[in-house]
Parts: sequence; structure tokens; C-alpha cells
Amino acid sequence: MAIFFLFKKNNGAKRSEAILNWIAMSTFKLKTHRAGKTYSNPHFFILNKGLNSGKPLLKSCANCFVVTTTTEEVKHTLFHLSMMLQIGGFYAYYLKGSVIPFISIDDCRNTLKNSFTSLINNEFQLQKHINIVSVISKKEAELQKVISKMADLKVSYIQSLFSKMQKEAI
Repeated sequence: MAIFFLFKKNNGAKRSEAILNWIAMSTFKLKTHRAGKTYSNPHFFILNKGLNSGKPLLKSCANCFVVTTTTEEVKHTLFHLSMMLQIGGFYAYYLKGSVIPFISIDDCRNTLKNSFTSLINNEFQLQKHINIVSVISKKEAELQKVISKMADLKVSYIQSLFSKMQKEAI
């Protein structure tokens, strides 16, 4: 009798896992991007070659996959989930190739799908993590702009210093 219940539990777990996989796969499609092709559904791109493989992009490039979704909300969620996976190094595990590393479409799809299905059960926590990473990314971009302006200021100061020295020498 206990074996029957064990089998029933395992069957139920497999069924719920199959349902979650179906939800994840019906939520998005991941394909190889073809140059010049346009997409009507909400979409974003994932870089598939180089050390930044897995990086989500808003604009297409030559070596990328396209992720099409049903809604803008799902696109936003998957975009940030992909960014977290890339920053966390989860795509790096699947890189292949010695000269130019790349990630296969199946590895990319499975990593994104498995992450999405494991986090979809607690959507509130997922949105919380996405919001935190978004705020950190925005702050990082602001600081990069400040650093760039500081570098420009340093160059301008040095150039003006030497131009004054040259004028005095003449």
C-alpha cells in the first residue's frame, strides 16, 4: 500500500513539473535570430557568442538568439532573469569552443526555462529580485557616466595645463 502512495506522489510531482515546463515553454520561444527579420510580438535578444554569451540585448546583433513572448510583462521578466543568469555566471557553465566560446540554443533555452519555472512559483519574490537588480543596474549606469565625465575632466585639465605651458614657452 505504501508503494502505491509513493508512486502516486512521484507521479503527481512529475505531473506538476510537466505543467510548469508547459507554462514556461508556452510563455516564450527562443530561436536563432536572422538578420533583417522583424518581430511583431514583444521580444529581446540574447548574445550567443563570446565571453558575454547570455547577455540580454534590446537591439539585435549578428550572433544572437531572439526571445519572443506573449506580453511586455513577460518580456521584462525574462529579460531581467536572463541578465541575472548572465551576471551570475550560469550561462558560462555551458560555454563551448576554444577560440570563440559560444552557448548552444538548447543550453540557453533550458537554462532560461529551468530558472523561470523554478521562480514562477513565487512570482512576488521574482519581481522583488528583478526590481532590486534593476535599481542596482541603474545606479551602476549613473556611476559609469560620472566616471566617464571625471575621465573627460582629467583629460581637459591636463590638456589645458600643457597648452598654457606651451604658450608660456613661446
